[in-house]
Amino acid sequence: MRKIILFTASLFLLFNNVSGQEAASKELAVTVYNSNLGVIKDTRTLNLTKGISTIQITDVAQLIDPTSVHIKLNGSVLEQNYQYDLVSLSKILQKYTDKTVSLIGKNNEFIEGTLLSSIGNQIVLRKNDGGLIMLPGITDFRISVDELPDGLITKPTLIWTVDANNSGTSDVEISYQTGGMSWHAEYVAVLNQDDTNMDLNSWVSIENNSGTTYNNAKLKLVAGDVNRIAQPPKYRGDDVFYAVEKSAAQDQFTEKEFFEYHIYNLERPATISNNEIKQISLFESENISVNKKYLYRSLGYGSNGKVSVFVEFKNSEDNNLGVPMPKGKVRVYKSDGDAVEFIGEDLIDHTPRNEDLKLKIGDAFDVLAEEIQTEHKKITDRVYENEFKITLKNRKKTDINVYVEKYLGYNWEILSTNQDYEKKKVDQVEFKVPVKADSETELIFRVRYTN
Repeated sequence: MRKIILFTASLFLLFNNVSGQEAASKELAVTVYNSNLGVIKDTRTLNLTKGISTIQITDVAQLIDPTSVHIKLNGSVLEQNYQYDLVSLSKILQKYTDKTVSLIGKNNEFIEGTLLSSIGNQIVLRKNDGGLIMLPGITDFRISVDELPDGLITKPTLIWTVDANNSGTSDVEISYQTGGMSWHAEYVAVLNQDDTNMDLNSWVSIENNSGTTYNNAKLKLVAGDVNRIAQPPKYRGDDVFYAVEKSAAQDQFTEKEFFEYHIYNLERPATISNNEIKQISLFESENISVNKKYLYRSLGYGSNGKVSVFVEFKNSEDNNLGVPMPKGKVRVYKSDGDAVEFIGEDLIDHTPRNEDLKLKIGDAFDVLAEEIQTEHKKITDRVYENEFKITLKNRKKTDINVYVEKYLGYNWEILSTNQDYEKKKVDQVEFKVPVKADSETELIFRVRYTN
């Protein structure tokens, strides 16, 4: 037992004789995912002392996951601490409970006393003569204290106890995960005059609310749905404000397959400031062939419904695209002859090459649908028939085709119809109904069900 006590005492003296150090980043790489996740790889040059010493690393993310930290150095890490109790007015007041504080008013009135309570914007002081001062609000006062309380820091800090193999300068590689970072794609499409093709621009928006700024970092974006285990919420600071930086240069990203995802590498260093949204051009494509489609989805046996307008196109090289398209919002515009106007928007999911995309633009103003069930007939206990009539009204000055999607359930058979149809699914059919300009067309069909 005596030897253990002496060994512990010697370690205590050793640790208290070392000094911590700070070091700026030598090389920084940031990988951002769609799902509130950033992976930081930070190389710093440190002056190590052979044996046991303490290293302080500041300017790390405030939302860092300390359990994800990986350190590569010439030696071993004995202990790690993450300190994130940052300076703020409320925390300083909490630390000064039962201590003397001074309040200075707008007219230089001076109040001094022992702080008994600080909740929100309300404080209670005990004056030096024993009386109490209760302030329901302190917005009209400046508060003065003697010094910064112990335990509060100005920057999130990693503190390591390390056992280095050699003395001297050495590169130390640090990697960790952080919350508060995400990115998403945004697209701007402009239709031509007759809605047969469009130009498409893609931007990526990178949001950094992680609690630190990454200067001149190598930036990578990972597109795909990465499985993650739900984590309890981490500490985060005050409310954030967003600044927007845009860059319009083309061909800035190179894209490649990465595991079951796609990864985009920015071909230049980027600074990603804290509390900022940075927008960078991803790609631009022109003359993409599109198909405008009017679609009515049946609402039931008796109702008036909206006819939606969709724009469909294929993501292929032959159609001047053929690129992996990350999920995001597509805003669609069209010129009215005087200016380009917004006409609708939709979301797309991650879409690989050579797949079809469909954007809902809105509901047609001049195209209407009226649907009724005209007959229900029981044939046997297991067989019955229904007849439907859907009236499509086209008040436009041009001829159109309206596609009608009808959910039929199971065990059905269409006995008769006055329009062409296609079986889309086991429980759904789609009719193609031509409708002349400023006229009406009836879709009538009879369905037999067998239970």
